[in-house]
Amino acid sequence: MIKIKVCGMLDVINVKEVGETRPDFMGFIFYPLSPRFVGPEPEPELFRSVPAGIQKTGVFVDEKIEKILEMALLTGLDFIQLHGNESVEYCRRLQSSGLRLIKAFSVTEFTDFEALNLFTSVCDYFLFDTKSETFGGSGKKFNWDLLNRNQIEKQFFLSGGIGPGDIQELSRIENNNFFAVDLNSRFEDSPGIKNIDLLQKFIYDFKIRRI
Repeated sequence: MIKIKVCGMLDVINVKEVGETRPDFMGFIFYPLSPRFVGPEPEPELFRSVPAGIQKTGVFVDEKIEKILEMALLTGLDFIQLHGNESVEYCRRLQSSGLRLIKAFSVTEFTDFEALNLFTSVCDYFLFDTKSETFGGSGKKFNWDLLNRNQIEKQFFLSGGIGPGDIQELSRIENNNFFAVDLNSRFEDSPGIKNIDLLQKFIYDFKIRRI
């Protein structure tokens, strides 16, 4: 069954509410230019509020490895998501520290999926998002049919503009390595604050369809 990640959490109470919907991953953004930035000294309770069994994921963009290691230790992150121009060697160095990695790639009609295989041995998962002028989510979809037309050697998360009405369209993705959906802005009342009713209904319907 496809897993669910809810990303861009900012508020302790909202984290607890989202936790009750039982996603598989919960994401926290450590990129200062994001409207969902957790801050230079994030509140420890934000991470302690994540229920056991939900994987805490920290999103970083071209950050110093030492800073990532520090934040991972302080906040108890289970996964590191790299959303910038990080190289294979950068990923290898971070992986050697024992952290589990998700490497994000921006997708267009011209993306060379075969070239991404250079990263297969230095991360645990890929993540595909829509290419935009800035790092981070654009809230827009790319052509998901690209995932059916290309061979992808790694299990992957799908991000970018996924909304409450997209379950049927998601069910058309037939790539065997489709691992998880990444939910963010289309489920928000404001940046970092998730609408629990929308989220709960999507997760229930998604699991009922057993995508």
